[in-house]
Amino acid sequence: MELVDFITPRHLVGGGAPAWITVPLHRACGWSHGNDPLMPRVLLSSANQKALLRLEPDPDGQWWTLNHAAEADRPTWYASFGARTPVELIAAFTDALTDPAPAPAPAASTPSDPYEPLRQRAWQPPAIGADGLVSPDGTAYVQRLGTAQEPGAWFVTASLGPDRNPVWQARFGEHTPARLVAAFTTALTDPHPAARTGSLLTLPTRAPDVVTRRTTDVLAVHVAAALQDRVHALAARRTVPPATPGPPRQLPARNNRSR
Repeated sequence: MELVDFITPRHLVGGGAPAWITVPLHRACGWSHGNDPLMPRVLLSSANQKALLRLEPDPDGQWWTLNHAAEADRPTWYASFGARTPVELIAAFTDALTDPAPAPAPAASTPSDPYEPLRQRAWQPPAIGADGLVSPDGTAYVQRLGTAQEPGAWFVTASLGPDRNPVWQARFGEHTPARLVAAFTTALTDPHPAARTGSLLTLPTRAPDVVTRRTTDVLAVHVAAALQDRVHALAARRTVPPATPGPPRQLPARNNRSR
């Protein structure tokens, strides 16, 4: 058995294990990685060589950075995440990025609104007329810089205390696809607890009026299998769909069927 903490809200559970992101990208999504044991960093590049994910400890900046090359309909863009950004939130972003499902036809598609998942969870503007939305407990803030005519980068900040000391920040460049930012904000508002082992040493706060923690025994085999289950689920997205069925075939006569 292993002690597991189930913690809410998700944005204050601590960073978690980087393997939750890096292992599925490599094993399920076909991203390649370099290997330099003398450098404390991880580099993963997408199969089409358009996206590069860098995980590099930086006490003065973002630990996770994803850069994406320009495409026919979009300039280069980036996303970055602080060290204590929960891996579940970053994974929601990378899962959406690597989803092989075909995009809807342009005529039928509408841009995703990253604010919509927040509104559905009763997030409100920080003040009358102010930009962005704040979580009901006041510990998370999402805003987009710029104007309606020239929108800029997105910033998501988790903070604590009366001075609103930042715990982590996620940043999305102005050209980051809105559906990917929306995947992140959807995960940000997920009311279900996140699981952590050894979280007493990694939680940004243990104040009971902010963070709820429930500790329970879980079979060690289930804890160990969680990552592998995630890899299998993401790999299943890449399976070739069945061919479009043709006209039904005529069944053979009853007395000709094999037994």
